[in-house]
Amino acid sequence: MAKSLTYRDAGLNLETYAETMSGVQSLIASTWGPNVLRSPFKGAGGKGGSFASLYDLEPPNGGGLFSRIFSRKYKRPVLVTCTDGVGSKLKIAMMANKYDTVGIDLVAMSVNDLICTGGEPLTFLDYLAMDKDDPTRTVELVKGIRDGCLESDCALVGGETAILPDFYRPGEFDMAGFCTGVVEHSNIIDGSRIEVGDAVLGLAASGIHSNGYSLVRKAVFDVGGLAIDAHVPELNATVGEALLTPTRLYVRPVRKVLEHYPVKKKGVIHGLANITGGGLPDNIGRILPPGRRVRIRRGSWPELPVFPWMQGLGNIEQAEMERVFNMGIGFAMIVSPSFADSIRNQLKAIGVDAWAIGEVTGGEAGVEMI
Repeated sequence: MAKSLTYRDAGLNLETYAETMSGVQSLIASTWGPNVLRSPFKGAGGKGGSFASLYDLEPPNGGGLFSRIFSRKYKRPVLVTCTDGVGSKLKIAMMANKYDTVGIDLVAMSVNDLICTGGEPLTFLDYLAMDKDDPTRTVELVKGIRDGCLESDCALVGGETAILPDFYRPGEFDMAGFCTGVVEHSNIIDGSRIEVGDAVLGLAASGIHSNGYSLVRKAVFDVGGLAIDAHVPELNATVGEALLTPTRLYVRPVRKVLEHYPVKKKGVIHGLANITGGGLPDNIGRILPPGRRVRIRRGSWPELPVFPWMQGLGNIEQAEMERVFNMGIGFAMIVSPSFADSIRNQLKAIGVDAWAIGEVTGGEAGVEMI
């Protein structure tokens, strides 16, 4: 008689999966404020819990960081949603066997987009897909997601872990994230207020962030021939350390400025852009209304060493670098010129360098690098 098949024969071990889930529960719960409703009981075998996450928009007892979001009594709240992944930067994590920072990248890819509307992130969910159950690796990944959520004042309310041995080769995995937020309708920032004469402020990036890593890997490993643990003197770091620097989270700095200059009262902040794939030209260009053009002045901000190092290794033309990478500016704010210096000072006071990198002119919508 043929052997009776089990799930384990197909590459999945439910006992290991249970161990994995128990290892991440405390990390997830550490991001919860009074808005997140917890399951009232554990259920059979301690496996209870809702089939979906519940987030109370007006917790009766209030208190804490998260409840303040709705203390202002929104008149016309608009839901903001974003989803994204980390991309091939995950290949670097696999090469370096280091998994505790790419979760920060995952959160940043969504929340940095979300705040471009003027909104506030509320909840985050993740999706992990792996070749096999690996409790240690999963905990490291979720630690990064937890850290990103805490820094973004966002609750990690749940997620999904898929074990797909037939989809991924040994050691491979992928991850994606989904974020929800809220913005008052009258406070939505969509670029329509951008005027000729506005100043463009560039906020410092932490590094390459999470875009362009197919070109990064080609330049550094295929053309440059470097190993993941090779020391790079001009960066004072190994290749892996330099390439795994997590994406900067801009939620708190941008929210701080927006709280100081409410959109509907002063109209100081006219446009916000997360500088991801496409660089400064594409991402600033996407928020420009007709008849508004932006000139970005090269050399108006300090150059991060990682970019010329990588450019030299791969012999990459300058135009291609600017089209693919953030070039040291991770976020842009288009603001009334009278308030530009004040905003820069506010950002500097909370540890974020910013520079006046350009201005808005009249003409066909687009961005010039000059």
